[in-house]
Amino acid sequence: MIIPLTPHPAALVKTEKTRTLVVVDLHIGWEIALSERGIHVPTQTPKLMQKLKTLIKNYKPERLLILGDVKHTVAKAEISEWHDIPDFFNELKTHIEEIQIIRGNHDGNLEPLLPEGIKILQSSGIIIGEVGLFHGHRWPSPNLLKCKTLVMGHVHPVIAFRDPAGFRITRQVWVKAKCDKNQLAEILLQKHKIKIEKNPQKTLLKHYKINPKTSQLFIMPSFNEFLGGKPLNEKSGGKTAKTDKVVGPILRTEAVDMKNAEVYLLDGTFLGSLSQLEILAEHKT
Repeated sequence: MIIPLTPHPAALVKTEKTRTLVVVDLHIGWEIALSERGIHVPTQTPKLMQKLKTLIKNYKPERLLILGDVKHTVAKAEISEWHDIPDFFNELKTHIEEIQIIRGNHDGNLEPLLPEGIKILQSSGIIIGEVGLFHGHRWPSPNLLKCKTLVMGHVHPVIAFRDPAGFRITRQVWVKAKCDKNQLAEILLQKHKIKIEKNPQKTLLKHYKINPKTSQLFIMPSFNEFLGGKPLNEKSGGKTAKTDKVVGPILRTEAVDMKNAEVYLLDGTFLGSLSQLEILAEHKT
């Protein structure tokens, strides 16, 4: 069972025995990219730490799972990250016993920055109870299809609004999309180079000993609220959100119904479907 922790960009995955706090897209060191453009912003890492400490205190999880993109640089580590990331996790370890990280596309060369005892997991994802979790920049493992619910990050989902005067604002959101389990099974088997024999369901059963159950996928908002994102409801160049806005291979398949995906603000307010929200981003003259 997954519970969004409104009004925070975080979730709790509960099983009969454990509670796991889940966050994604910290992007520690993002201020460096701004500094290179002449925009100087004080480090926001202490604010991330305070938010995590508050969630840990309030919900008392046994484990923290970060769904990728701990740091901001992609393949290397900047000087400030060599300082900020070890300090961040050394302090975090004093508040929660177990910390795991699913590798994201920004987590190259992350291992040397982490203190002992923190485990880095494959980007193809893990299963906690009935929930499959992965970062989203790569295909998840077919193993995750044994879960009814999938959870990913990577997208930094936001929705844009315009008032009658044309002023534009964006807000972080949760996205909940329906999935076709049989299409997902076929696609993931092909992407993992497994030959489909008779049909995807029997092939999945043969190789992974599971029947596909996945019916929904949640896209988590980034834990670092300063990152922003590319609004999912804005069009550009005549392209739809399906082809132009959504990042991550699994979301660009017909197996995930992004057009009719449900969109929620961080406080839980239901905004409508993604296709309905496209009109909110339009500038009418």
